[in-house]
Amino acid sequence: MPEIAEVETVRNTLKKQILNRKIKDVKILYPKMIESNLDEFIKNLVGNEFIDIKRRGKWLIFELHDFYLLSHLRMEGKYFLKSSKDPLEKHEHVVITFDDNQDLRYHDTRKFGRMNLVKKDDLEKVEALKKQGAEPNSKELTKEYLFALLKSRKLPIKSLLLDQTIISGLGNIYANEVLFKAGINPLKSGCNITLEECQKIITATNEIIKEAISMGGTTIKSYTSSLGVTGRFQQKLMVHKKENDPCLKCHQPIKKIKINGRSTYYCENCQK
Repeated sequence: MPEIAEVETVRNTLKKQILNRKIKDVKILYPKMIESNLDEFIKNLVGNEFIDIKRRGKWLIFELHDFYLLSHLRMEGKYFLKSSKDPLEKHEHVVITFDDNQDLRYHDTRKFGRMNLVKKDDLEKVEALKKQGAEPNSKELTKEYLFALLKSRKLPIKSLLLDQTIISGLGNIYANEVLFKAGINPLKSGCNITLEECQKIITATNEIIKEAISMGGTTIKSYTSSLGVTGRFQQKLMVHKKENDPCLKCHQPIKKIKINGRSTYYCENCQK
């Protein structure tokens, strides 16, 4: 699944490619992907243009003159820029055509992605955005903030780091990496995480996400070189997908377990 660094990379790339280009046509080939009224969705996009692209957690927020188009990539969503003459691929479900006959195509093998068009005044009312927690590298993400949200939770800290209402944008890859860098066992209950460990988690989160964004994210099966961008942070991964490889710190083998259904990689020696 694209996580915060990958979504930020898509945002930055699209900003260089599609802003201020008039939309002349919109085709929806999988209507269930659109959460707002389909006719209104198309009508309000045609003749409009994207003037900016923002992000909140894993949500892309395309700004138009009177609306915001919200897009969540979910498991395998990708955007491609193509000529309108190019044949439509099997999993291209939303096609936005600009007046220069180029398409912005949304490709999603599993069809889990979702889009919604909302009026600008209604953006803060969108429940999915209201529930987002503090972002990495934001002033809101403090040890006191994190400690307050963890202190009564008995779930493993790995599961809690995937909760978007706590830290917005973290997914499985970066949660594994953050806990390794912080030296915290992923099975440790949230209520047992100390204030000092909260600071370690925040420091690790901020450093890892900042570097991952600078390297274009992590290219894996579900996030590849759409828009001509290939992430390079996979070269920096310490534990994720490293099962049985020697830990780069202590040389003990990396373990893989499942925590609430999510593959979790960690070093038993470094994360006691």
